[in-house]
Amino acid sequence: MSVLPIPRSELTHHRLYEFAKTALIKIYSHPYVTVCDLYCGAGVDVDKWETALIANYIGIDVATSGIGEARDTWENQRKNFIAEFFEADPCAENFETQMQEKANQADLVCCFQHLQMCFETEERARRLLQNVSSLLKPGGYFLGITPDSSTIWAKYQKNVEAYHNRSSSMKPNLVPNCIRSESYVITFEVEEEKNPVFGSFPKLDQVGQGGWS
Repeated sequence: MSVLPIPRSELTHHRLYEFAKTALIKIYSHPYVTVCDLYCGAGVDVDKWETALIANYIGIDVATSGIGEARDTWENQRKNFIAEFFEADPCAENFETQMQEKANQADLVCCFQHLQMCFETEERARRLLQNVSSLLKPGGYFLGITPDSSTIWAKYQKNVEAYHNRSSSMKPNLVPNCIRSESYVITFEVEEEKNPVFGSFPKLDQVGQGGWS
């Protein structure tokens, strides 16, 4: 069976994504801190946290499968920190009532995946920030990585402009509704004159494995 090679652009994006996470952890973490990882997934960053010499890790994910994989990763690799895992949605559930025992315990709260999903509506964004505030100690840090919406919107506008330039007789409803590269396809539901604060939420389809930008 043949295995298709991963495009170089995908490898570059993935390396950049991993570098950004490592840099943030090195800058803001220090030995013996307590870390809360939102949307922890399969626990892919446990090696980074072990290198940072943290004392406690709190993993939270909305998916049962993600929590199970993260717990298995920590148990199988015998990491040198205490870990706890909770199934909860950081954007929909109230941590102040559901996780009272973890209130104001985290030195760091991070969200390295799916942060853009938390800003689909104002209500989800407010719930996320309230939950983060309930978990953090005074003076703690909230770290996150998310796609750059300004870059995405600028690329989309350039795509629309180029399409208009190629066909002056094009009808308004025929403008392109997506941008794409070797690594991703981002589809917009409708064309809008300007990007609102909430509600303009494009659909992202990653092509293959690896990161994107």
